[in-house]
Amino acid sequence: MFDFLTQRLKTQKELHRFRQRTLSTTNVERPNYIDVDGKSYLNFSSNDYLGLNNHIKIKQALQEGANKYGLCSTGSSLITGYNYAHQALEATICNWLNKPKCLLFNSGFAANSGVLHALGDKHCQFYLDKLSHASLIDGAFGSNAKVKRFLHNDLAQLTQWLNKSSNTTDNQTAQDSLIVSEGVFSMDGDQADVKQLAQLAKQNNALLYLDDAHSIGVLGEKGQGSCAQTNVDIVMATFGKAIATSGAFVACDETLFEYLVNFARHYIYSTAISPAMAWATKASIELIQQEQWRREKIIELSQLFIKKLSNSVEVLPSDSSIHAIIIGSEEKTLQASQLLKKQGIWLTAIRPPTVAHNKSRLRVTICANHNAKDIIYLVDSLHKTIETLND
Repeated sequence: MFDFLTQRLKTQKELHRFRQRTLSTTNVERPNYIDVDGKSYLNFSSNDYLGLNNHIKIKQALQEGANKYGLCSTGSSLITGYNYAHQALEATICNWLNKPKCLLFNSGFAANSGVLHALGDKHCQFYLDKLSHASLIDGAFGSNAKVKRFLHNDLAQLTQWLNKSSNTTDNQTAQDSLIVSEGVFSMDGDQADVKQLAQLAKQNNALLYLDDAHSIGVLGEKGQGSCAQTNVDIVMATFGKAIATSGAFVACDETLFEYLVNFARHYIYSTAISPAMAWATKASIELIQQEQWRREKIIELSQLFIKKLSNSVEVLPSDSSIHAIIIGSEEKTLQASQLLKKQGIWLTAIRPPTVAHNKSRLRVTICANHNAKDIIYLVDSLHKTIETLND
């Protein structure tokens, strides 16, 4: 029985797509390093964009939250799991992003899947960017809504589809359209044209949903992400990246908030996030708003990185923390990752189905805990690696 399990794993290995977990430890004394199997590596695969992991104030807040409110919420938010720590965090997020309401989820995957599943009635039309995260795709196609995926950041195609929908005799379709995108795309590092998306949504009586997991904390004068650019109807962002805790939130208007509380199964039937973690997250967001230098440092180091790279390295355009070095085949990308490890750099190989066939890459993330010396060493190591692969 279930022979397909063995066969599919065999195929994964043959395609150089086999995945395994790595037991790693963040180096507290050198936060830009990661320890694996007794060795330290300069880490360029972390999503700790602002370098807040292990920040003393956030750890103190976690301890304070545990002392005041406990480690576990002990229940779902609609039974006994919602307490003051959650309420305080929601209020902090609402004030930060200038949104009326906020709802906390256990993960970004649960938030994206849960919201789209709840919104996807049979008379709704979802328009997803082609490079939308797997959680958005699962939520959309797991709902009863009709789903179309427009070419990545192709606003001309999206506009054409929206206009066609608006001109239909079925007014319900036009009224219940949802545009779905990411603020910063996780594997390419490029940004959506959030202002134009918001304008398109308004013109076509649609709602705009943004996954801001890789924007929050990093973009905006106070780290508000895409909300710093324009009003976004529904914003989801995770705590486990720039905010350096765990969980996620959805910020929206009061009507959608009440609807999700009543109909979002991923929220209703899940134990609420740890109140201690909620308290720590609140402290982290307060730090993020105050310490603009962290965002400025990412910009400075990213510019240095691009400036030092030779033309032999194919890097996708990006104004974010994420810089995708395209290698091509899965096999060569794995080889590149191994060659970099030998030089003391941890840089994970990203392969299909996460990215398209022949678009395997090294996903470089530049964080505020890096320095110019780290960047120059990375560039030199990449040049040596690419040269070896091309020999």
